Amino acid sequence: MKRHFLILAVFIVGLGPQLLAQKPNRIAYIDMEYILENVPEYQEASAQLDQRVLQWKNELELDQKKIDDMKLALEQERALLTKELIEEREAVINFEVSKLAEIQQKRFGTNGDFILQKKRLIQPIQDQVFNAIQELGEQRNYDYIFDRTSNVGMVFSAERHNISDQVLRSITRASGRQQLSSRDEIAQMEKEENRSVEEDTEIAEKQKAVESAKTEREIVLEQRKAERDSLRAAKQKAFEERRAKVLEERQKKKDSIENARKQKSGNN
Repeated sequence: MKRHFLILAVFIVGLGPQLLAQKPNRIAYIDMEYILENVPEYQEASAQLDQRVLQWKNELELDQKKIDDMKLALEQERALLTKELIEEREAVINFEVSKLAEIQQKRFGTNGDFILQKKRLIQPIQDQVFNAIQELGEQRNYDYIFDRTSNVGMVFSAERHNISDQVLRSITRASGRQQLSSRDEIAQMEKEENRSVEEDTEIAEKQKAVESAKTEREIVLEQRKAERDSLRAAKQKAFEERRAKVLEERQKKKDSIENARKQKSGNN
């Protein structure tokens, strides 16, 4: 516990000037182990998991005893067995040892049954507790909530204290400065580096609004373009139909004149 509170103290000292410049922070802590121990669903899920773990361990112990008995019997009978029989018995024992190792990995390995069952039974309850912490932190305007029993430490932080973007700017500062060529560009970068979290949030919201408005304008422009293209296509189609009709009438008239000439020539 002392180590966690030492981490908390170092964290608060590290914030230094920011804490002094702003209003006093509201800080709380929880005991996650105490909370889970008093959640009936968690206790029930833990009991189910413990029963399965006990069953798996008993099965492994029986398999291990079987191997130990085989090894003991071989040592007691070794003097009476031929070389071929000894090698055969040793091969059987090695096979059983290999099979036991596979079962142990299947039950308690990194992606074994224990981890999978723990996630299935307990993770939803832990998520429920975590969501309750988040809701409580927002309702009561806490700035930070720490878990004194966890290596994670902080389980809730108000978004206004998120300085991730400022850290990223600090990391890229050196390479960015090398690419800058004018005093105005350098001054602009320094101004961005000194922005507070609130200013970053406000700028991000404005940029989001601008992007949203830009998207809406693009949609309207696309719709107008589609309407113009549709109208242009309709006019072009009507023109083609009129043109085809005129050409057809001309051809009919031409054919009629030609037929009349042929008929007159035949009569003569």
